[in-house]
Amino acid sequence: QVQLVESGGGLVENGGSLGLSCAASGTFFRVDRMSWYRQAPGKQREFVAEFFTGGRTTYAESVKGRFTITIDPAKISGNLQMSTLRPEDTGIYFCSAILKERPASSWGTYWGQGIQVTVSS
Repeated sequence: QVQLVESGGGLVENGGSLGLSCAASGTFFRVDRMSWYRQAPGKQREFVAEFFTGGRTTYAESVKGRFTITIDPAKISGNLQMSTLRPEDTGIYFCSAILKERPASSWGTYWGQGIQVTVSS
């Protein structure tokens, strides 16, 4: 089964930059998209960015122009480059992938365990 693992989180100052990575283990047939979500303390998980394997990207309004998502669909690996970070960007960041493990499989959504990003004010 495919497993996703995030790395690169940590503490950064207001206005700073940080990069997150997501790597997958396991075999798969095809990836539809990879995404990043985040969850701030006491709040629901929210969408941050996604990258479809056809090349289309979408971003939450709150991160447009500051965050950049890239992926390597052949490896199910991805990065989220974050710049001009703000305290409100603080939270646990999760990577997610929608993929098929085998040709006859249904599309499934897979999640990493999340990684903490803290932006100090």
